[in-house]
Amino acid sequence: MTDEYALRPVGRVESPLTHPERAPKQGDEGAPEAWLVFDERMATALRDLRPGADVLVLTWLDRARRDVLAVHPRGDRSRPETGVFSTRSPHRPNPIGLHRVRVREVDGLRVRVADLEALDGTPVLDVKPVLDGER
Repeated sequence: MTDEYALRPVGRVESPLTHPERAPKQGDEGAPEAWLVFDERMATALRDLRPGADVLVLTWLDRARRDVLAVHPRGDRSRPETGVFSTRSPHRPNPIGLHRVRVREVDGLRVRVADLEALDGTPVLDVKPVLDGER
């Protein structure tokens, strides 16, 4: 078993969100529209994305802590401490973000999306379609 894996970002997020404390916890809690800006080598991978599609965007939460194993959900100390694998906390051993977004526009290597709570500059790892029946 390999102890390390190499991930290569395929793009970056362009968003007005720049401060974690001002960003919504989830995309459907008031996240502004944002752009996914892809490396030119990804042009073929992008060719079938269309406005109106729901996709899952995987990001590397590069400003998150990796030494956190338990949190108070949503930072609320009145809630019991919970293991991160039962939360959506960005702070976790491998800070991979999972975001369900709707494609609003595709402009070459730029894809405008709704409901993305990721911060400006966040690396994009992958994009996958939402399959029928997924919530």
